[in-house]
Amino acid sequence: MIIKNEEDVIKSIKEDDWMMYVLNAVKTLNLPDWWICAGFVRSKIWDVIHNYSSRTPLPDIDVIYFDSTNVSKFEEEKFEENLKSIIPSIPWSVKNQARMHIKSNMPPYSSSVDGISKFPETVTSLGVKIDKNEEIKLTAPWGINDVVNLEVRPTPFYDTKERIGFYKNRVTTKNWNKEWDRLKVYGTNNSY
Repeated sequence: MIIKNEEDVIKSIKEDDWMMYVLNAVKTLNLPDWWICAGFVRSKIWDVIHNYSSRTPLPDIDVIYFDSTNVSKFEEEKFEENLKSIIPSIPWSVKNQARMHIKSNMPPYSSSVDGISKFPETVTSLGVKIDKNEEIKLTAPWGINDVVNLEVRPTPFYDTKERIGFYKNRVTTKNWNKEWDRLKVYGTNNSY
């Protein structure tokens, strides 16, 4: 399969029984403004483009939602436990984007998609969910060109003097080139 546009991404997810199983598990929680994001989507795209016959293992499954009425970390842990009871083999990570701006030292986010747009890399700023009409929805605040062209670069929020160091450290630590050798990583030589 070739992935060139958002329709191709959605098609590849729909055809992946495991991804659909995971999406349907999260959907059962009825979280407000929920998405599964980051590596769940990015790794699928890169695996397909690299013609891998098996899935690259994920360190976790990032589930986000937006609920400004309850920003308790305990609430997030409760949702993680619920998901573990459905699929215990998955290392779930559930985060309420209504509080994550504090960790990132940014102004409050207005939604989950706003939170996704503030992730460090454009290739990670991706989310997918099943909507109320049972359709697969993809969000990509910075588009999908970088991820389908295997180009890693900082989002505008991290391509700044104050934040580029975090981006550089993160892409070095992640070492995605080890798993996907055709990647091109940009923004690590910025001279701020």
